[in-house]
Amino acid sequence: MEQATMERTVRHIPASRPKAAGAKTRLHGRQRVAAYCRVSTDSEEQINSYDAQKAYYTQKIEESPEWELAGIFADEGITGTSMKKRKEFNRMITACKRGSIDLILTKSLSRFARNTVDCLETVRMLKARGIGVIFEKENINTLTESSEFLITLFSGFAQAESESLSANIQLGIRMAMKEGKVNFHYKSMLGYQRGADGKPEIVLEEAEVVRRIYRRYLEGCSEGQIQRELTQDGIATAKGVKAWSHQIVHNILTNEKYAGDALLQKTFTTDCISKTVKKNTGELPQYYIKDNHPAIIPRDIYQRVQEEMARRTSKRKILQKSGKTEQGKYSAKYALSERLVCGECGSPYKRCTWARNGVKRIVWRCVSRLEFGKKYCHESPSIVEDKLHTAILTALNRVVEASNGLQDELVETLQMVCVPEGNGDDLLELEHKLEALTTRQNALLDLALDLTITEQLKALLEEKQLLQTRIDAAKKEAVNRISEDSRMAELTAYLAEHLSGFQQYDDGIVRQLVEKITVVDTETIRIKFRYSNVEIEQTVC
Repeated sequence: MEQATMERTVRHIPASRPKAAGAKTRLHGRQRVAAYCRVSTDSEEQINSYDAQKAYYTQKIEESPEWELAGIFADEGITGTSMKKRKEFNRMITACKRGSIDLILTKSLSRFARNTVDCLETVRMLKARGIGVIFEKENINTLTESSEFLITLFSGFAQAESESLSANIQLGIRMAMKEGKVNFHYKSMLGYQRGADGKPEIVLEEAEVVRRIYRRYLEGCSEGQIQRELTQDGIATAKGVKAWSHQIVHNILTNEKYAGDALLQKTFTTDCISKTVKKNTGELPQYYIKDNHPAIIPRDIYQRVQEEMARRTSKRKILQKSGKTEQGKYSAKYALSERLVCGECGSPYKRCTWARNGVKRIVWRCVSRLEFGKKYCHESPSIVEDKLHTAILTALNRVVEASNGLQDELVETLQMVCVPEGNGDDLLELEHKLEALTTRQNALLDLALDLTITEQLKALLEEKQLLQTRIDAAKKEAVNRISEDSRMAELTAYLAEHLSGFQQYDDGIVRQLVEKITVVDTETIRIKFRYSNVEIEQTVC
């Protein structure tokens, strides 16, 4: 049976409403129109422009019979290259997503966004919801077909303008750094304020807090302990907050400005669009200005804190096949945790609590014995804490009491360590030699076409490089000498203050005077004092 042939037909259904860009309306026929304004600085002229834009759009929307005001959104003193910090802009976009806005008016693409990618993404998102954006200066309505090409073109120009402006600003900042101009952030800088002459001046009360932080750190406290002490004492930070953080304490301890110096270009911004701030690890030059302003912390104390910080962070736990176990993370709780070591295997001792028959005892035990038993360390003894403290206290008092013996020997040894042997390079003389070589180098460069002169220039450059190495070594030696002198003076002054001896064991005293304590056997420990070769053997009983 043959199938009947069906004729296909097409029926035209005409549009019920005309298609017009930006013609999305509410039921009563009026569009909800919002305006977006932005100025990039807080200057008086820009603020006037900011107010003028708001007044202009308010009047324009209210005077149109086809529009009703859906809000004026305005950001003041905000960059256009990023949307993250533009509070009003983000509030406007949220209102669009909720269906509260049908059309947006703005002065120009550069006011809306200077980031091409962000601009296109936002416009596309709004267009997908039937919401148009009218840029008055460029005469663009984003609901038209050719709008995306024009937006890409003009926003690209706006972004390029921002990048050029940013590059010029960065160049100016770096030129100022090169000339040694230091920018102080007083709002986040505890201890300093802007003086009447525009230069930094010390705030005495705040400076005492800074000195306290440095002093407590050198006494063996951790950054966390210092943070808790300052918070408990109700001391305010630079921003007036009485809740300290570990990072604030760390920043104060590592800020060279407290020593009167300034290191410029520690960080840099990768680009004006992402505004990613990166630590400068050699990508850009840095400039160190010495004695730029009054110091709160003596330079040698600042240097000692940096050395102590490096020492603490370098402590990593290592388990070796030999059984030697090095101390791990720095502990500020007990002074003996990093000073008491096993005389047999060299591993540190650890504080333990032993319980037997309901009786608890605090003892110190070799870490290797705790972790491996007698596999590597066979004879290291456990020492009761009370007896250990008594032995250390006795040894310390022996140093204090022996005014003509051990104490004099200790001071003499310290002086021998700190006083140079006399065969070091004279820094001033070396710098004069380097200056003379530089003068000769400049003279030879003018005659460098001559082969003989070229050979002389090569030899001169090698000599100059060797001389620079000697200068660097001499500078380092001078810094170390100053640091050692300071430590020797501090230690001898500390001993002089305690001529009557120490009445009880204290971790602070041990941190101040003792470098290392070796457990020789069950009854003997050997104490090595800081900054010297003096060692005392003491009986533990």
